[in-house]
Amino acid sequence: MRAVYGLYPNPDAAQRAVNNLRTAGLADAEIIVISSEPFEEYEFSHRDKATWLYWIAGGGGVAGLGASFALTTYAQQAWPINTAGMPIVAPYPNAILVFEMTMLGAILATVVTLFITAKLPNRGPRLYDPEVSDGYILVGVENPAESLVEKMQAALESAGEGRVKRTAKINTDRGSPQPAPTTRR
Repeated sequence: MRAVYGLYPNPDAAQRAVNNLRTAGLADAEIIVISSEPFEEYEFSHRDKATWLYWIAGGGGVAGLGASFALTTYAQQAWPINTAGMPIVAPYPNAILVFEMTMLGAILATVVTLFITAKLPNRGPRLYDPEVSDGYILVGVENPAESLVEKMQAALESAGEGRVKRTAKINTDRGSPQPAPTTRR
């Protein structure tokens, strides 16, 4: 994996870098922003806001609800036991199982969706710099077209207050990028 990225000490500079990359012709899906803390008041933190997770969790809950109704109804009709004049399929005792299975369906759907959307487990190298843990904000592009590398580097440098780096390879021991000799400060 090759990458061009900048490390910025504050969110204002990171936002300028994102805007400069857009001006250079990159789509939002191509720009990577990584920070160690959320910056809700900045636009770059809302780029990946749209999600289907709520609908998928709700669908999992509905599937769990349907499965629990089917399970309790089938089991009680297959082995009917008349207790104290209650109906064979009694709603109140079944409510506990229905609730538990509804929550189980929603939770399992959420966990599966999390793994799929986070691309876990991830087998390939990803863009990351250990300085993000020290409070820097990474703005960059993975596997850029060779013809656009200089243009992207200039866009990142013009944001100010940051350090622009290029990676040529990935250190397989730690998964962090190794800067190529063209690192600029």
